[in-house]
Amino acid sequence: MKYYLAPLEGITTYIYRRAYHQHFAPMDKYFTPFLVPHTKKGFSTKEKNDVMPEHSPGMNLVPQIMSNQAESFLHTVEKLKVYGYEEVNLNLGCPSKTVVSKGRGSGFLADPDGLDRFLDEIFKKCDVKISIKTRIGKDDPEEFARLLDIYNQYPVEELIIHPRVQKDFYKNQPNLGAFHDAVEESKIPLCYNGDIFTPESYEEMKREFPQVDTFMLGRGILMNPALLDLIRMREKTDVKKTTDIDVTEWKKEEMTRKMQSADRYKKEIHAFLEQIKCDYLEVGMGEKNTLFKLKELWAYMGQNAPEAKKALKRIRKSQSMADYDSANREALEDFILF
Repeated sequence: MKYYLAPLEGITTYIYRRAYHQHFAPMDKYFTPFLVPHTKKGFSTKEKNDVMPEHSPGMNLVPQIMSNQAESFLHTVEKLKVYGYEEVNLNLGCPSKTVVSKGRGSGFLADPDGLDRFLDEIFKKCDVKISIKTRIGKDDPEEFARLLDIYNQYPVEELIIHPRVQKDFYKNQPNLGAFHDAVEESKIPLCYNGDIFTPESYEEMKREFPQVDTFMLGRGILMNPALLDLIRMREKTDVKKTTDIDVTEWKKEEMTRKMQSADRYKKEIHAFLEQIKCDYLEVGMGEKNTLFKLKELWAYMGQNAPEAKKALKRIRKSQSMADYDSANREALEDFILF
């Protein structure tokens, strides 16, 4: 199985990715938050920091580009080649209204003919691998059949599908029927993305799509940075369960394992957050902006700490790093891993 870390704008920066890679089960691929082409000769300082290979040691990093103009896309690819990249990812999935209003991200899906022309040009002129991250349409799942026909015409390296339409944002349930259609009709290797928040939800997707061997994790990792570790640990213990005659004894062992792992992973999450804090401060982010970044992470992680209401409130209201540190330790005590 292969696992990818989804890009989330403003969150999965090189500092987040580097800390994650050092503390938890490594991903097979990491994707940068999207780069929007511009007329500057080089990248901005922020963009450069995110794509510099030395900022992502030991990682298989793929830059993501958001564009609906072939010339701009190709220009950005040329800038990325300077850093040695041999694969880029086209963002056709972002549901943000400001992005969609410009016909980018999942907004581009509303113009299939224009998308077809765009893909035709970039695949003719581009000499690096191009993967695509897509939704199944802008307004209606019925749009997906046409989109998949278009994708199938090109040598797409990989098709990462989040089976929602743009107007769903992250609400409603993923449209598994549309993904089933992709499994049946796609000529392109597929990756599933969407609502994998626990080892159990991952296993449900594996049972639903046994032909698929690649999964992208996004909000689930933000909610629980140890998610992939737990998925892999569960896979190992499930193998033992299938070969162990005494299921009752296996259950006892599993409970002991969970208790031991919970304490270990809480310490790892604390070290992970500390590294992010220190790295942002070290690059001159400043205490106020670093606190904002940490609060943003806890907005996700807090969903796994429903009993830590007072500590989470203190994190949200913290005005100094000392206030945050105290509340952070308290919230982690109630953090639920399993």
